[in-house]
Amino acid sequence: MGFFNIHAKPGRTVSFLLSMLLFIVCIAVYAVTSHVRHRENPKDKVVPTFSQMKDGFKRTAFERDRKGDIRLLVDTIASVRRFLISLAFLFFAVLLGLHMGIFPYMELLFLKFITFFDKIPALAILPILLIIFGLGEVSKIALILIGVFPTIALDTYLRAKAVPREQVTKGLALGASSFEVAYKVVLPQIFPEVLNTIRLNFKAMILFLIAGEAIAAAEGLGFRIFLVRRYIAMDIIIPYVIWMSLLAFLADYLVRLWIKKRYKWVEIDL
Repeated sequence: MGFFNIHAKPGRTVSFLLSMLLFIVCIAVYAVTSHVRHRENPKDKVVPTFSQMKDGFKRTAFERDRKGDIRLLVDTIASVRRFLISLAFLFFAVLLGLHMGIFPYMELLFLKFITFFDKIPALAILPILLIIFGLGEVSKIALILIGVFPTIALDTYLRAKAVPREQVTKGLALGASSFEVAYKVVLPQIFPEVLNTIRLNFKAMILFLIAGEAIAAAEGLGFRIFLVRRYIAMDIIIPYVIWMSLLAFLADYLVRLWIKKRYKWVEIDL
């Protein structure tokens, strides 16, 4: 009995209420703050009311702009495309980390370089990327990869090194080639945890995406937020932030669900 009981097993209703409690508190605090500020200044733009945010979301999500585009749809497609392209390249980081963890010469060749490269602040070299690659898509994707690629590679390397060497030796003794050991013995064991690492880096990827779009883009969720910032259009900024967070949460949930269904031996909460 008690909130801090180690062996507590909350029921389904209690679990749902507790998981929703902080959301409700945040919404209530915002509602009170908005009401107080608008009572003092009906033209307040910093903390818009829920109806104002609803109108702002409606304008961006359902009404066409001067170009005939639905801004939220165009921005979402642009940002999701950049995110997915970057995510696809991250699987090369998994392969690099796997090879470093299995093959000694690959470890000697890449480890120190990747470790040093991982310490370079990605945002600090954004001007260099813009100069080299211009203002197009390449610079934004490169920024995301520079910020996340080394971390994924090093995490995969550490997990591959943690696999007992006895398994590697046994695989070779049974006639498997080095690559078969790497891809059929080591990779299946570490891949679920590597996926966890990738999904935990979604926030960092989105951060670098927003930074790239804010500086050089013509469309995208990050671009739109910084564009309307000059007008203090919080009725648009807040719905955009919530929309981005929902997309990130959905991506994270889908990866967790896939891990739970595909790798049943991995313990992961949904």
